[in-house]
Amino acid sequence: MKGLAAIRDATWELLANESIHHSWDVICRRLLDRPLLFWEDLMQQLFLDRLQTLTKEGFDSISSSSKELLIAALRELESSTSSSTSNKHIHFEHNMSLFLWSESPSDLPPDAAWVSVSNRAQFPGSGLSMKARAVSPCVQSFCSALDSKLKVKLEDLLAYLPSGDSSPPKDVSPAQARHCAFDRYADAGTVQEMLRMHSTACVRRITDCIQAELQSLQQAIQGQQDALDGVRLHSVLFMARLCQSLGELCPHLKQCILGKSGSTEKPARDSRALKKPGKGKTQEVVPTQAKWQEVKELLLQQSVMGYRVWSSAVVRVLAHGFTQSLLVDDAGSVLATATSWDELEIQEEAESGSSVTSRIRLPVQPSWYVQSFLLSLCQEINRVGGHALPKVTLQEMLKSCLVQVVAAYEKLSEEKQVKKEGAFPVTQNRALQLLYDLRYLSIVLTSKGEEMKSGRSKQDPRVEKVADYLEALIDPFDLDVFTPHLQGNLNRLVQRTSVLFGLVTATENHFTPRSSTFSSQEAHNVLPLASSQIRFGLLPLSMTSPRKAKSTSRSIETRAQVLSEN
Repeated sequence: MKGLAAIRDATWELLANESIHHSWDVICRRLLDRPLLFWEDLMQQLFLDRLQTLTKEGFDSISSSSKELLIAALRELESSTSSSTSNKHIHFEHNMSLFLWSESPSDLPPDAAWVSVSNRAQFPGSGLSMKARAVSPCVQSFCSALDSKLKVKLEDLLAYLPSGDSSPPKDVSPAQARHCAFDRYADAGTVQEMLRMHSTACVRRITDCIQAELQSLQQAIQGQQDALDGVRLHSVLFMARLCQSLGELCPHLKQCILGKSGSTEKPARDSRALKKPGKGKTQEVVPTQAKWQEVKELLLQQSVMGYRVWSSAVVRVLAHGFTQSLLVDDAGSVLATATSWDELEIQEEAESGSSVTSRIRLPVQPSWYVQSFLLSLCQEINRVGGHALPKVTLQEMLKSCLVQVVAAYEKLSEEKQVKKEGAFPVTQNRALQLLYDLRYLSIVLTSKGEEMKSGRSKQDPRVEKVADYLEALIDPFDLDVFTPHLQGNLNRLVQRTSVLFGLVTATENHFTPRSSTFSSQEAHNVLPLASSQIRFGLLPLSMTSPRKAKSTSRSIETRAQVLSEN
């Protein structure tokens, strides 16, 4: 393409000469009775056809080499195991948490101490930035190889497009060039559209190859209970991370689609401008920006598809173990999975009118298999770099977990409704524990995003149906007494474990009862808490006024006396 640009420029310089142009014009009028445009009529279309051929061959070569590199990386992943591989980067693909929590000299750029983030390069490529995005070294090397090929092709093509120093030669004045020669860059828009079309087609060919590999891997691991220990899921996660990072780690791909404006534009401002248009103003979408958004959406869809294959395998394996533990029907297993219960004293009114004190025992912790299920789910999410997972993947994962859990409880209720000889009956205590577990799982695994948008929470009818079956196994009078205390234990448990399970209980799921906690002082609080600051509700108040300090000290002394008398 640089050669074509050199021929074009030499032709332009020749036709820009006034004497040659005048002689050429005279000869054309005598022979043809009309002026003949040498470039527009004879040469321009030939050059465009040659550019089309070179661009197509170049991007076909890039897509085929990228597909070969992808197949080679997948075969290397499938042929190696986490214990036998000697390649450290392949070892990180088997367990992303090892890469995230390892230290290396390249974690920080060398100028991190004195160069601010705003003045730093757009793609620094430091280790911490890659770990923050959960981009593995294999994905980085693939993107770097693809970006270097795109850079060579783009630099070659940019020689044919106008640059900042595109000025006529010294011996040719601008007026002469304008009147005598042709417009060298008249077809710049056509060339850029050609570049945009072929680069988009290259990305589509790569994503089609990834999609075919994902479908074959999905069929291979379908129904396997040891899928989490196999190597096929590592290939699935590699392709999901690759599609997720391709748009960010290949800046020359963005420049191929957006043109020269895409190289100087910061991605943060781009996403911010797209997300926050002004009120009352319709945001105009540039066609090139729409094309780039289309490519990013295609990559995101393939990434979500890959993560969906992984998440469905994880949920299937973990839910199978949960169902087996739930359906074990012997007294020893029931006792082995039981956890601590709390003993409460309640005041009841007898028929004679006198108050009677009685003790009741209620569960305060879920069963062990419930805790193991949530812990295993947490470990699998953290092992693959859960902080960089798409939000839709986490939501789909929690939703499918809840569906599988409810199906296990439905299977338990169906088996118990069929009378079998020698079957262990569901006692009232076990029904209480099962009800407590079911309520806890439904709260933890239910995403609150849609409920917060709608402003109200809707109970799952399947959960309520199983809960009604379990409540029918409890004495109605006892159930009326147990229900408020059981709900209180459940609320406290959700509050205590709101951040224990990490990404399983997302930020919108955190239990924050703003109405009661911040308005009243609990007995064990020594310092007064801020009642007006909702975000930092447990922040102690700073006493600047002596009058406030005296009144607060009196209230603390009074409370201490009351507690000592009790």
